[in-house]
Amino acid sequence: MKIVQLEHASGRCPVYIGSGLIESVPLWDRHLSGRVLIVTDRRVGPYYLERLQSVLGDKGKSSVVVEGEEENKSLEAWYTILDKLVSIRAGRDATVIALGGGLVGDMAGFAAACYMRGIRVIQVPTTLLAQVDAAIGGKTGINHRAGKNLIGAFHQPEAVIADLGTLDSLPEREFRAGLAEVVKYGALGDEDFFNWLESQSDALNSRLPETLREAIYRSVSNKVRIVSADEREGGHRALLNFGHSFGHALEAAGRYTRFLHGEAVSIGMVLAARLSEIIGLAPGDTASRLAKLLERLGLPIEMPGDMDPEQILGFMKLDKKNRADQLTLILLEKLGKARIVTNCPVDDVREVFRK
Repeated sequence: MKIVQLEHASGRCPVYIGSGLIESVPLWDRHLSGRVLIVTDRRVGPYYLERLQSVLGDKGKSSVVVEGEEENKSLEAWYTILDKLVSIRAGRDATVIALGGGLVGDMAGFAAACYMRGIRVIQVPTTLLAQVDAAIGGKTGINHRAGKNLIGAFHQPEAVIADLGTLDSLPEREFRAGLAEVVKYGALGDEDFFNWLESQSDALNSRLPETLREAIYRSVSNKVRIVSADEREGGHRALLNFGHSFGHALEAAGRYTRFLHGEAVSIGMVLAARLSEIIGLAPGDTASRLAKLLERLGLPIEMPGDMDPEQILGFMKLDKKNRADQLTLILLEKLGKARIVTNCPVDDVREVFRK
């Protein structure tokens, strides 16, 4: 087992990375308190809910199962979790366990942030995307019909337990979507990692355990480094949104059903890299090299031709990074070095859609 420590304003959050961690009683004893509520979804629950409950015994008897689709990441589902906390008479010492992918982690974390003004949450991410990104850093939230994650709060977990064994049941499409977030870390701030990913693409496609463990560990280490320096996204942490302004807009335009998050981010990263070239920030081969790696990992790299660029641009204008109606994007100086660019010219963004 590997442990990466995330230092934050109110303490620290250990990120445990290894196999068989769900069954680790000492790990649970270290972090549980009060009444416990397990939140999972209809896809993950049949695999891991009873398994976790058997480990926790009487502590794990309370659970709530939500729908696992992005369009269900809503006020109604969030309220269902809160209602369950009330029904089990959870106090301020209670613990929410988020067992599932990023959607479950976001909603359960947001419920924990709001219930009695904040109770502890333990993230148990069961998808690659959640293990390397969504479960780490304290961002929680739900969607609004106008955009993704427009309602939420920062609420750091008590711990993140990334059991690599849960990836064995992960469908191929979701596994590849998670690889987009892995590539993101190399592209935005770790050139050596990006080079390593290029050399290990075949091993990653085959899910070789040692290669996958190393990719997750290095991704987590990169995210922890950035979050520790800027917990509430006052500046530097925004770099983690490389590809996400385009990606979130694509998800919203597709009504959260057309793309998985990682697929939209993959396309978004290529679009952002092209924009970086258009404005003269990045070398001319940046986007093509990035696209080549993503394509080798089985990810989409082009915006579908039937999508309306003006609609995408409209959703981008709602992005939380924007200030005073100025479009703020994360762009590349080169692969391995990103920059926050404010007041991006809208005409240059439109040119990206035409390429």
